[in-house]
Amino acid sequence: MIALIQRVSQAAVTVGAETVGAIGPGLLALVAVQADDAEAQATRLLERLLGYRVFPDEAGRMNLSLADTSGGLLLVPQFTLAANTKKGMRPSFGPAAAPAHGEALFGHLLALARAAHPDVATGRSGAHMQVALVNDGPVTFWLEASPNPARPRVRGGG
Repeated sequence: MIALIQRVSQAAVTVGAETVGAIGPGLLALVAVQADDAEAQATRLLERLLGYRVFPDEAGRMNLSLADTSGGLLLVPQFTLAANTKKGMRPSFGPAAAPAHGEALFGHLLALARAAHPDVATGRSGAHMQVALVNDGPVTFWLEASPNPARPRVRGGG
């Protein structure tokens, strides 16, 4: 599973005229499920989302996590993050999970998040969404939870 996270002062997702999810200060996570992902990756990704230290401490250093700050977590499904963009001029979505698998695993991640954290909002799978945010920093990281811990698919950020 992949999450592109952004530290935000606020973020919201609308579908049509309806705001389906919104948070104040916290993390916006655009989440993609890959074909070989399973529940273990959802569990690990949530650990990283809640524990990744991207918020400033008293000295201004990024030493606090979302769990430390009790900020909001806005999870937005975005299968396009799983695209292969290594060659050509058009993305290939072969690495992305099939829609049913992606929605099920995203739903599992969302349920885990709501059980573990007090402020969780979400976008809507399969919908055309408008995502508005104020990136605080800016602070943006690419996180992955690899299906094979011995060979992580890391593109940076650890």
